[in-house]
Amino acid sequence: MKAGVGYCNSSDALFSGRQVAENAIKNGGIEKPCLVLAFCSGLLDHNAFYEGIRSIVGHEPPIVGGSAVGIITNQHLSYNGYPVGVAILQSDRLKYEVASVDNLDKDERVAGRRLAEKLSNDIIGKLLLVFYDSVKMSPTESTPPIMNASPLLIEGFEEAFASSIPIIGAGVVGDFGFSPTKQFCGSYVGSQTVVGTLLGGDIEMDYTIMHGCTPKDGIYHTISRIEGPIIYEVDGKPVASIIDDMYGNQDWQQQKPVRRLTIGVNLGDKFGAYNESEYVNRLITGVLPQGRGIVIFEPDLVNGTEIQFMLRDSDKIIESARKNSIELVKAVGIAGRKPVLGLYIDCAGRTASFSDTRTEEASEVCHVLNHHSIPMLGFYSGVEIAPVLGKSRGLDWTGVLLILSRGQKDGR
Repeated sequence: MKAGVGYCNSSDALFSGRQVAENAIKNGGIEKPCLVLAFCSGLLDHNAFYEGIRSIVGHEPPIVGGSAVGIITNQHLSYNGYPVGVAILQSDRLKYEVASVDNLDKDERVAGRRLAEKLSNDIIGKLLLVFYDSVKMSPTESTPPIMNASPLLIEGFEEAFASSIPIIGAGVVGDFGFSPTKQFCGSYVGSQTVVGTLLGGDIEMDYTIMHGCTPKDGIYHTISRIEGPIIYEVDGKPVASIIDDMYGNQDWQQQKPVRRLTIGVNLGDKFGAYNESEYVNRLITGVLPQGRGIVIFEPDLVNGTEIQFMLRDSDKIIESARKNSIELVKAVGIAGRKPVLGLYIDCAGRTASFSDTRTEEASEVCHVLNHHSIPMLGFYSGVEIAPVLGKSRGLDWTGVLLILSRGQKDGR
């Protein structure tokens, strides 16, 4: 098994698709593509980009992926212009199956069930890669965006799929304004779709999650009124007024999404030492008119949920990316496996321009993978999906690094 990664940044979508596929084939020494991962700036014509890739790889290999705010590779990191990235896999011993369903915005749980039913389970799956449309409704001048719910999608899939399998993937976005997105669904370009790729055969996977948020003051609060993704009250008080007091003004209410503050849920020991790996954070996409409530990225919190207000820590973002990347590559080596491809799914809010960091945290991941000569494709997403404490979950403000490897036999 081998992989090649390509990058391009051109306003000509058809040319960009051809060029990025040619680059990936050349860089990986690919002779017979079997699976293509493709991500494309939301500013480009996705259909033309898809056709450009297809003209190079032929009609057989599935093309999966979708819109992206930006692209990360071993040599490139950009969310300006029209960045695109492709990884092309070749293997006679990789087993995979691709399925997709539409109407995600109608019912996420039903979409998850339908996806599970389409995957035959003939493959002994080791990993499910999932990419779906993050944006249910784009924002207006007065209202924040409404997002498709990854918890419902995951629950629907797990209810219908015959076996337990780790899920890693992303809710895709194409720009910082939450414009409508597109997904590459194997053999076509869709919208409001979810595409799943079941991977098995001679492949192993290892992953880690990068964090970077810390509790603002360590105090737990209780949600006292919530409907779907809208939190109205915390501790019996209007949540927007509580956040007003934290900031000392209402300027934060103009941000979509809110830049520094998130909602955190501790899945570990409530009174134990802070452990970032046991937290799930929820991005605040904006505030309702007249400060009636805040909208969070996922509708998985309920009345009575204990939360903490979390601050994004720019130094910890960089530290976490460096530390976790080093430890993951080390673990792969200890296991005796041969890395083939690193896939980095990175929240768009972690970009230096958005998070006010001095450097790009993704460059820390690039540095580690480059040091070990591991081909890398990354993209900036809306939601990241990975297992936390044994359960696959939708995450915010994280980076998920997945390393695909040959099995131990080939890795020796």
